[in-house]
Amino acid sequence: MNEQEIIDALSGGLLYILGAVFLVIVIFKGVRIVPQSEKFVVERFGRLKSVLGPGINFIVPFLDVVRHKVSILERQLPNASQDAITRDNVLVEIDTSVFYRILEPEKTVYRIRDVDGAISTTVAGIVRAEIGKMDLDEVQSNRSQLIAEIKHSVESAVDDWGIEVTRAEILDVNLDQATRDAMLQQLNAERARRAQVTEAEGKKRAVELSADAELYAAEQTAKARRIQAEAEAFATEVVAKAIADNGLSAAQYQVALKQVEALNALGNGDGKQTIIVPAQAIEAFGDAFKMLKGK
Repeated sequence: MNEQEIIDALSGGLLYILGAVFLVIVIFKGVRIVPQSEKFVVERFGRLKSVLGPGINFIVPFLDVVRHKVSILERQLPNASQDAITRDNVLVEIDTSVFYRILEPEKTVYRIRDVDGAISTTVAGIVRAEIGKMDLDEVQSNRSQLIAEIKHSVESAVDDWGIEVTRAEILDVNLDQATRDAMLQQLNAERARRAQVTEAEGKKRAVELSADAELYAAEQTAKARRIQAEAEAFATEVVAKAIADNGLSAAQYQVALKQVEALNALGNGDGKQTIIVPAQAIEAFGDAFKMLKGK
């Protein structure tokens, strides 16, 4: 093999090597593997060409260039504090936190330079506007409603930037010391008022229960008296019926029986008793004994 053949062989081998290198470069330039958490913005001659999603993507080598690699993970803005004045002219300091993620990178990279700064400024303005519509008590008690209003307003403001606000939180509502002292005095006065109301209601209830007890006792006494009167009336009715059925003899028999029972009670007493009775009474007792024997 002469020198020329050697040169030709080396030249042919070099061309193969250069071709292989060029092919590798073309493949490297034309194939893009995008991670799951990112999107790539592709430009052609300085203009937006496409947005590459996660996975294997193909572009035109040397013409298409991946200009921006944008994370689509959810992000949290640094906690921010801003002053606001409520509708009843109370100065408050609101601590907020906002979470967001980029949905359309082509809008974000071409329409806004500092995403975090722009969202922070927007949130601050919206918080001041919403706080100005509410009294201090409403800010404290309707925090969930306030958060919902802020989130909705921020979403509307950043929609043109291809951003989704996933969550907005109000971490704290701080007041100046003078306002805190005034609220503490008001709270103590309200507690004292509630204690007095509770005590008065307790006394009122005790009086009501006592009156109910007296009324119940009176009702029971009246009921007992009514029952006793009904029993006496029933006994009288029975005696009257017996007299009506048996005539005067039945009544006389009852009187005689009571007289004899009275004598027996006197005779059964302790010691010795001397009983003096009128003559008319002796005759009556005699009549009684006759009636008893007749029975």
